[in-house]
Amino acid sequence: MYDFIRGPLIPIAFVVFILGLVFQFIQFFKLTEKKEWVYPPLEGKPEKKTAGQWIALCVASLNGTLWKTDPAMTIMTSIFHVCLIIVPIFLLGHNILLDQSWGFSLWSLPECIADILTLVVLICVAFFLARRLFLSRVRAITTVYDYVILFIAAAPFLTGYLAYHQWFHYDTVITLHILSGEVMLIAVPFTKLGHMLFFFLYRFLIGGEYSFAKGARTW
Repeated sequence: MYDFIRGPLIPIAFVVFILGLVFQFIQFFKLTEKKEWVYPPLEGKPEKKTAGQWIALCVASLNGTLWKTDPAMTIMTSIFHVCLIIVPIFLLGHNILLDQSWGFSLWSLPECIADILTLVVLICVAFFLARRLFLSRVRAITTVYDYVILFIAAAPFLTGYLAYHQWFHYDTVITLHILSGEVMLIAVPFTKLGHMLFFFLYRFLIGGEYSFAKGARTW
């Protein structure tokens, strides 16, 4: 089992991850269609807004969003997602393995910074878990699925943190770290975790209340 986890399962996980993302990308365009503009174009040049007007417009657009209703959750969510993406990509240990396997590597974070950011991810997970357990309005809409997704996201960072500090039996912990990373890769295209990658695709191409652009497609 250990040999399978550390060997063939790694490329299998990456293949499923990549093909799953391609499948979801194709599905996105199949399930959406180009938006038809029903309003005639404005005559004349549009009124130019000053910097102050743009700032006021951006602030006003936050009303009713998570930024306005729950700023603490917004901050924790933003930090969590940034760390969740940059730590695995720019981790020194991962880039050493990448160089050994493929002959190239990316810029790497200093180990102390990566260690701190890993701990930040775990603190954010604890915050999300506490909300689901102790806030009645959040607990009411929480299912077992939500806890499983949170566990899948947290497991690679928890096991990686334990392995880096060599707590418990190293071989067992590092094997669990590899396995949890593979499970996460496989799960991303087919679970809620996929929103990390498709967030900007939806926000720019689908017109809506929370979009970053007008959006050229609609469901």
